Amino acid sequence: MANHLKDQTSPYLLQHKENPVNWYAWGKEAFEKAEKEDKPIFLSIGYSTCHWCHVMARESFEDEETAKVLNEFFVSIKVDKEERPDIDSIYMQVCQAFTGSGGWPLSIFMTPSQKPFLAGTYFPKKPRYGLMSFNELLLIIKDKWQNERNGLLDTATQVTNALKNVSKETSSENEYLIKEAYEIFKETYDEKYGGFSRAPKFPSPHNLLFLMDYYKTEHEEYALKMAEFTLLMMYKGGIFDHIGYGFCRYSTDRYFLVPHFEKMLYDNALLILAYCEAYSITKNPFYKEVAEKVAFYISCEMTSKDGGFYSAEDADSDGIEGKYYVFLPSEIEKILPLKAAAFNKYFDITKDGNFEGKSIPNLLKTETQSDLFDAFLPEIREYRKNRTKLHKDDKILTSWNSLMISALSALYKITKEEKYIESAKRAQIFIEKNLSENDALFASYRNGKRSLQGFIDDYAYYIFALFSLYDVTLDEALIEKANKFLNKAVTDFFDFKNGGFYLYGKDGEQLITRPKETYDGAMPSGNSIMAYNLVRMNYLSPTKLTNEVVSTHLAFMSGMAENAPAAHAMFLIALSNYFNPPTMINVVLKDKDDIKDLCFTAPLRSIIKVHRLETKEYKLLNDKTTYYVCKDQNCLPPVNKLDFTDNNSN
Repeated sequence: MANHLKDQTSPYLLQHKENPVNWYAWGKEAFEKAEKEDKPIFLSIGYSTCHWCHVMARESFEDEETAKVLNEFFVSIKVDKEERPDIDSIYMQVCQAFTGSGGWPLSIFMTPSQKPFLAGTYFPKKPRYGLMSFNELLLIIKDKWQNERNGLLDTATQVTNALKNVSKETSSENEYLIKEAYEIFKETYDEKYGGFSRAPKFPSPHNLLFLMDYYKTEHEEYALKMAEFTLLMMYKGGIFDHIGYGFCRYSTDRYFLVPHFEKMLYDNALLILAYCEAYSITKNPFYKEVAEKVAFYISCEMTSKDGGFYSAEDADSDGIEGKYYVFLPSEIEKILPLKAAAFNKYFDITKDGNFEGKSIPNLLKTETQSDLFDAFLPEIREYRKNRTKLHKDDKILTSWNSLMISALSALYKITKEEKYIESAKRAQIFIEKNLSENDALFASYRNGKRSLQGFIDDYAYYIFALFSLYDVTLDEALIEKANKFLNKAVTDFFDFKNGGFYLYGKDGEQLITRPKETYDGAMPSGNSIMAYNLVRMNYLSPTKLTNEVVSTHLAFMSGMAENAPAAHAMFLIALSNYFNPPTMINVVLKDKDDIKDLCFTAPLRSIIKVHRLETKEYKLLNDKTTYYVCKDQNCLPPVNKLDFTDNNSN
């Protein structure tokens, strides 16, 4: 039986198109049906590589008995959180208010006017984990809707009003937040196993980028030590796929050994950025090698023929979490009869196993790392692919693709390998061709169709990507493009009265509230990245508008970060750049070839601004390409040749 999802393009929605549940996509048809039939709405939000979404689907949404209750007494709506982050953001706030936590699948019960009165995440088929069964919950809500509706409506009104009345905290640009965040990371750092707090441990590479930036500005060795050890332990653990490369979403334990096996594009992009930054500071080739391994995975498994990057790979194979990734020693013995013993020892593949009787390859017990086994990996990869399959979410998201463009640009900067910048450029052209129109961006693309207009994350990350490409090409046209999209973002998303960027634009679908996300979760928030973009643009191409907006926005974000500075790490990098200006290198061009290597040799924390023509302030010296270097509010005399003797200078 087909429901109303068969014509959707989202892989998540299509996974449910043959459920006996009469699913609708979010839209007018579903809400009018609920209104007409006087039924509450069951809203289920998830994504196609979500393990617990699969579990609830198997237990409940594929179950005829559950479907009968949902179809008779509710109108059921499915939403892909990655295509509709606006809907997900609003109702995740509701779930956190009701339960104190959140996650996916996100389960919301609400009125036909979209006002929520109950929220949760996964509900089991039968009572367990301290949760009532999903069927039992459905029947209770059905009974209350029919007999005690006023109580539900009162709750819905209170919740909706609370969402609309979120305090509009503001402050002034507060440099002390940077120090506070560093102290919090020190307090929560796990000196024995790396990372922060106990378990689960998320990579959160933006936190590591903050610590490395703190090291560069404050010369605090311990900040670099925390970042470096965490990068080492994440790589050694099972959270890194030592066979096919790439990082999984998070570690379920303290040791980075047992991951939640799904792989997300954004995690891998952010981790490339973090490993590249560590290499830039330390020149330790280990970090470059890890970044290149991740890029290899992206190239092999996550890149479309047109140059865009796919979103994610599933944790489950044949309905079993992690099945694709684990091994028995006997499997390796069949593939590599002469080298199996050494291979198994090196990667900790044992008879007893470390995950449900099998082994996740890892290097946590390996003291000396070696590349001796790299030659055997293609054969193991091929065996693994033929043994079982992984579902791939092949939609192409503007924000996540933009992050990978930035990552590949950073990798090009430390390797000078043309394949990385070519891949970054192809993805940028893909976005330009398929996900943008004039100065407007769109959120996602699949099978020749693009989705709704973009959200602030799409604009923020794409501008960030354009800056990243500029950093390694010095193509001034990229700054013009960044400025165009920045002006669009400010016009459509910025709150000029209170500061901050709304998640969806003024022309977007008007939901029960218009959120501003500031917290850096698995990814930095759009508001954090926009803070970085505004500060950056104010150095490269300042205007009256950017100067006005950057101050208002940094004050707003400072107010939001005061209660949890370490949860706003990417914003604090922007704030650091604002209070500690990078070295500015203004170049007046005579011959473009003169600067072809400048992006590789310029110091850390520097910005290069190219002038094709002389200005009143910047003129040619000796009729040759001329460099004007300013640092710490001190400008050096113009020169025709730069000599950065300390390439790591701040």
